[in-house]
This record gives sequence, structure tokens and C-alpha cells, in this order.
Amino acid sequence: MSIQTVGIIGAGTMGNGIAQAVAAAGLQAIMVDISDAAVSKGLATIASSLDRQVKKDKITEADKADTLARIKGSTRYVDLQPAQLIIEAATENYELKVKIIKQIEEVATPRTIIATNTSSISITRLAAQTSQPEQFIGMHFFNPVPMMALVEVIRGLQTSDATHDTVAEMARKLGKTPVSVQNAPGFVVNRILVPMINEAFFVLAEGVAKAEAIDEAMKLGANHPIGPLALADLIGLDVCLAVMEVYLQEFGDSKYRPAPLLRELVAAGRLGRKSGHGVYKY
Repeated sequence: MSIQTVGIIGAGTMGNGIAQAVAAAGLQAIMVDISDAAVSKGLATIASSLDRQVKKDKITEADKADTLARIKGSTRYVDLQPAQLIIEAATENYELKVKIIKQIEEVATPRTIIATNTSSISITRLAAQTSQPEQFIGMHFFNPVPMMALVEVIRGLQTSDATHDTVAEMARKLGKTPVSVQNAPGFVVNRILVPMINEAFFVLAEGVAKAEAIDEAMKLGANHPIGPLALADLIGLDVCLAVMEVYLQEFGDSKYRPAPLLRELVAAGRLGRKSGHGVYKY
């Protein structure tokens, strides 16, 4: 199946990034969120991102205009009907994702592939809630989507070879590198990355070093481009906490217990860059 139109549920950080990547690749994008304000904010974020590329001479003003013209914002699921692929990119919450997926199925055609951008929730479990689980798959993008090359393509137990191959080819159309992954909590990258971030919060809370020192040590000692605490602020501390809670529940292993300091910061509303304050102030 040739994919020419992609639906995206969610106009937040991941959703608008996916919409931008889709449109920049010459495909049609339909970005849906619950309110006009959310959609407008997502479109504005895309425009700002494209402006930065224009200033860096990576694209022209005409390229920017063409990309924006290929993105349709909407608050109505029915507008997703032309899409051959619909990607759910909502908050990392199982019940919410199931609700959205069922709403997608009400408007999707029988041949539509449904993908989820989850970073930790079981693809097999989500697929079991659909009427055509063989056409359900994980398509995990990384933030910032327009810049990051990797897409984890995650097969649930029910996912067909045809669905997997179509989505992997779709990722390549977007200029991404698809990596095939079997279903497991956290898949590959976040299974390794988020526990490392969580451990950095334990180190910070124990007073082993200050935040800046922890980040500098990992950048220089492990050749990381960004320290784990600064990365947590970029990802969102609430997202890191949610992922660790999924691991703890799914594996039943205490090594995945969230750091108390991480819980405390989230409880205080210090979520990172998106709230203006996390480990660091912005």
C-alpha cells in the first residue's frame, strides 16, 4: 500500500513534529487535537521550526510555504478519513490511547494502518483493543522529530509482515532510519535510556554531585551530547516518571523504581522545558 496521506492525533511536541516531518517529505498531513487552540499552537510551532531552518539556509521560504500548505489542522476525527496511516501521538496513558484508537477506528477505512507513538506501552496490549490487530503497530519517533533520524518500528504479537514493511518504508520516505523491534516494555532506546536518567536523579538526591556536574561528567566521560538531567528536562519529567512506572509494573523488578526526587519534582509541577522549570530553569 502506498501512503500519501498521514493522520496524526495530537498537536503537541511529538504530534506537530511528526506532522512537520510528513509534510516536509511531500506527503499530506492531517493533524487533529481536541481544541482549536491546541491545533493553532501546533501549527505555530511548526512554522517557527521551519523559520529556523530558513535562517540556517537549510530550506527556502518556498519550501516552508509548501510544507505548511500540506498540513491540515482539525478538531474532527472524521477529517482523518483520507489517511492511509493514522499515528496516535497523545499522552503516555493506556486508557487515553485506547479511547483515541477506538475513535480512530470509527472513521478509518478497513485498510487503514493505525500506529501508536508510545514510548513504553505494550503494542500487543493496545492491538488487542482494535478490530484489526494485524494492522496495528508501534512507530516510535524521537524528539525533536524533524531532526532525529531514528524511528523504532515495533511489532505487536498480532502485527502482520505487510503492516510492518509498509510502515518501515514510510519511515524511510520521511528520511528516517527504521529499526525493527519486538514488543517489550520500553522497546530498545528507552529501556536503556530512561533508567539511566532515573539513576541520575538518585545521584543528584544523594548529593554525590550537583546537577551541572552530573551532566558535564556524562557529556565528557560517556561522550553524550547532552547530560541525563538536561535530557530529562527536554523529554519532560512527567514522561520519564510515567515510563519508569510502566517498567516497574510490567517487570515487577525494584530496579525500575522511580527516584523519589523525580516524583517530587513532577508533583511540584516542575516538568522541564515545557513548564519553564525542571532540574534547571528556562
